[in-house]
Amino acid sequence: MAQSNTAGTRPAANHAAPAQPPSKSQTATPKLNNEMEMGTLPGDAAQNDIMQMARIGDIGGMEKLFEAGEFDATYTDEEGITPLHWAAINNQYAMCQFLIKNGAEINKKGGESVATPLQWAAQRCHYYTVHLLLQHGADPLITDAQGYNTLHISTFNGNVLLIVLLLHQGIPVDVEDQYGHTGLMWSAYKGFPNCVDVFLRWGASVHAKDEQGFTALHWALVKGSPGCIQKLIEYGADRFAKTTTGKTPALTAQELNTVGAWHKALAECGYDEDGNAIIPSWPGARYLLQDRRAFMTKFLFLWPFLLVWAMLVVMAGMPVYAGVPMGIAAAYSVHWVAKQMIGYAPPDMRQFQRTPWMAGIFAGSLCLVALNWMFALFPSTAMNAAPTHTHWLINLVFLVTASLTGWFYVRCMVDDPGFVPKMNGIAEQKAVIDELISLWKFDESNFCVTCMIRTPLRSKHCRRCQRCVAKHDHHCPWVYNCIGINNHRHFFLYLINLTCGIITFDWLTYYYLTAASAGASDQCNVLSPSLCRIVNTDAYSLLLAVWATLQLTWVTMLIFVQFVQVSRAMTTYENMFGINHHSASTLASAFTSTGAPLASGIPPSGSAAQPDAAAGGHGHGHGRHGHKHGGVLKQWAKLLGVDAFIETATGRGAVTGTNNSKRRKKNPYSQGCLTNCKDFWCDPAPLFGRRETGAAVIGGQPINYTEIYESSSMMDASRGRRVGGYEPVAAEEV
Repeated sequence: MAQSNTAGTRPAANHAAPAQPPSKSQTATPKLNNEMEMGTLPGDAAQNDIMQMARIGDIGGMEKLFEAGEFDATYTDEEGITPLHWAAINNQYAMCQFLIKNGAEINKKGGESVATPLQWAAQRCHYYTVHLLLQHGADPLITDAQGYNTLHISTFNGNVLLIVLLLHQGIPVDVEDQYGHTGLMWSAYKGFPNCVDVFLRWGASVHAKDEQGFTALHWALVKGSPGCIQKLIEYGADRFAKTTTGKTPALTAQELNTVGAWHKALAECGYDEDGNAIIPSWPGARYLLQDRRAFMTKFLFLWPFLLVWAMLVVMAGMPVYAGVPMGIAAAYSVHWVAKQMIGYAPPDMRQFQRTPWMAGIFAGSLCLVALNWMFALFPSTAMNAAPTHTHWLINLVFLVTASLTGWFYVRCMVDDPGFVPKMNGIAEQKAVIDELISLWKFDESNFCVTCMIRTPLRSKHCRRCQRCVAKHDHHCPWVYNCIGINNHRHFFLYLINLTCGIITFDWLTYYYLTAASAGASDQCNVLSPSLCRIVNTDAYSLLLAVWATLQLTWVTMLIFVQFVQVSRAMTTYENMFGINHHSASTLASAFTSTGAPLASGIPPSGSAAQPDAAAGGHGHGHGRHGHKHGGVLKQWAKLLGVDAFIETATGRGAVTGTNNSKRRKKNPYSQGCLTNCKDFWCDPAPLFGRRETGAAVIGGQPINYTEIYESSSMMDASRGRRVGGYEPVAAEEV
């Protein structure tokens, strides 16, 4: 019978690690080869039958062989390979269950690599089968012919979920192979940043050395992965560690031509090219060094106040032809200082959109507008003018809307957006993993490898906040926080009050300048006499009103998008990237590779066995799409909400599909526009206080988004369904 590459292969025995980092020419074809080699089944036809049945999962045929009495589950060929080996490597879960039930030896070594069925399954990242074998006594610390245990073998393919599963079985994180290599060294050598991150967060030692004296940092320089190198340096790896032959990481990088990645990682972590810490010499530097993150957060929030003020003051105090370029130059100078300072920030704050910079620009603008109203507009329009020209109502509206804007802005910035609670310990994490595996939902859509939690419905892991957020809407750089279930309504009210505040401020500025410009000179450069009269009256107030009005561009787009999304019971993330159903992966994999439906309790053949998805993904909950970052214009379009506005206005958002074939899907979360809006605006949670994390209402029924994992569990009891339900609206598609 012809054998496919999947069904007829066995582990090879030629995946030994080099004793020391090879030269660049050697790394082109690494000495580690964890691929399978095509194997043939020796012996007679009957023997071929039993192995073939194990590989294709033919339980009926296997039962007949056992009933005939010629073979049993303990059968071993001349290489020590058992039927359980072949069932494990081909992810035949039901066959593994059958063989174990019939007495198969769980830790039997066999094959060219002298490995156990557990190691064969781990080689192909079949973590459902791995879990089954572990539950029946498979020993993950048994080593094969080359001294690799199951954790080492799992690291070769970079499958984060499999590594997490094994670490929760109590395997020592720094267990070594016969050459002294740890899992951290292997993941660094292979260039898997996500795996390096998991090992480090689990407590792996960055100072451990192999028998040649090489650390994980030395091995990371083989592939030259900046992510791996940077992560190791962040966790305190010795930048000057020497091997038994005196090689430092810097010398290793030179020999392997990975100096560029080495220097980039050093710079990102605040070190010069020689590995020495960059210590600023300017006055007050000691405050930066005491708590670098806290200092940079405060500085990058307050410094934009000076930027906005300096730009407006310079432009207002000079003629038009000189004021515009000089104002731009002043703003650039202030920004240049911030750019120099950001080089001393922690690695995850080296880009302005990852800092409070945008939030500081808005806060500075709001502060200047409030001061200008207090000392210029209010006295002129409401205090010193004739009674027939007072505008108390407009001033009152501005005072209320400006105050509410500031209040909701601060609440959006400092409140918990709805972070999903983490587990209390490893035991709880293991229980969650076991539960997900029993449900066939142990995947990136249902488990966050960063937070080590089961991801609730509609939640998403935010790489900026490093937490999973319940009903995540988006991460907003303007408030330097995520927008989730806890602060979404505050964010919407902030936008509405901001819009009203800008309009009333412009209205007051118009009345103020109209009244004050009556006796002003109409002589100036470039502009018409009427404009010159206004400029000569109070150029600063005019420019400030123009600057405030410019904010209406992105604010208007955001309000439009938010109104549409609230009426459709969707989040910005769902609108942009489509609705992610946790059950989708389960439904898609409910058939075997032959197309036959699976029986109850039998997992899909080959399901969850793609290591590239786990190794190459972000390793966090939802979203398998790739976030591609374009140029400056594209980044600004994203910051200002232009992309979300275009997607919403054109109706192109929330489509799914592959190979460029997009299809529209029903929105399972909508109960109709009126009910959706009522649930959002009439939420009983306190408007001016903190709400319970995750608390919300659906169809008038209270729910908690941190505790809900399936949309089917939210059915409304008042309509003959379960509590808190979602009702699909047939006419509404996304």
